[in-house]
Amino acid sequence: MVYKAEYIWIDGGVPTAGLRSKTRILGDGAVPGVWGFDGSSTGQAEGRSSDRVLRPVFTCADPVRGGDSVLVLCEVEDIDFSPHVSNTRAEAREVAERFAEQEAWFGIEQEYTLFKGGRPLGFPEGGGFPAPQGPYYCGVGADAVFGRELVERHLDYCLAAGLTISGINAEVMPGQWEFQVGPAGPVEVADHMWVARYLLLRVAEEFGVGVSFDAKPQKGDWNGAGAHTNFSTKAMRESYDPIITACEALGEGDKPAEHVRAYGSGIEERLTGQHETAPWSEYSYGVSDRGASVRIPWQVEVDKKGYIEDRRPNANVDPYVVTRLIVDTCCSALEKAGQA
Repeated sequence: MVYKAEYIWIDGGVPTAGLRSKTRILGDGAVPGVWGFDGSSTGQAEGRSSDRVLRPVFTCADPVRGGDSVLVLCEVEDIDFSPHVSNTRAEAREVAERFAEQEAWFGIEQEYTLFKGGRPLGFPEGGGFPAPQGPYYCGVGADAVFGRELVERHLDYCLAAGLTISGINAEVMPGQWEFQVGPAGPVEVADHMWVARYLLLRVAEEFGVGVSFDAKPQKGDWNGAGAHTNFSTKAMRESYDPIITACEALGEGDKPAEHVRAYGSGIEERLTGQHETAPWSEYSYGVSDRGASVRIPWQVEVDKKGYIEDRRPNANVDPYVVTRLIVDTCCSALEKAGQA
């Protein structure tokens, strides 16, 4: 008896990393172990020294193949078993462990755009444009929603895999959708997000549809695609002052520039101050303000406890990077303020 293990890893793509995978056949009862791959074909090595190591870090059921098949998310290592330079998970692990006592939770809202024939789903095939934005967000009906069958299958796959997916909705532009992962810890939420992205790409293969995580997939008066990141610590979930401390910390000194630089490729095209964004070069926070860099939900202000939403990350952001930066910035400030 054997089963299929699909090893998944994040490549060395620049400026935006992508996903790679390959299949390993394992004997019944065998645990997926360390494997290898040709890093010269993924932007992670040169041909004269091309071997790289895949170390399994998260395994779940494979809902695409079914049966006993599994998905195996891996960290990439050099042949001395040290983290490869492209391995952002290793650094995220270190920061998460350093501030583990603060019990950081995340929820990431992953927007994406479905494409067919070089155009977003819902855009006329012969050229031109659909009706302006308005009826598409959380829309219902064939004139407002495009790609629902694909999206529903992706949701079912994520649930079958045991991922912490918490919802889906149609977004502001035709062919644009969102799924949410969390709440979960800084590393776990990123693990689940990468696997959810992999499953989305696999489902899209079945429909012959492309998936774009570009920050501005359609030029003009159309919304970009983000990965709004909700964040809290135990202290923030219990009182309001730590929420303000976290918001202030994200705007202190060179922190806004540091975060924006790492929040995904093409961020200047998306964070323009229009289409529910704040300008990329300015930092702000406010209650119920979707034009701010960081939003405090209105219910959080009423309850005087809860979470904040960093609205700046792009759809193409590396979730390990965004969780690491937010934990490092906010948890350091909370610790310094005696609010950890």
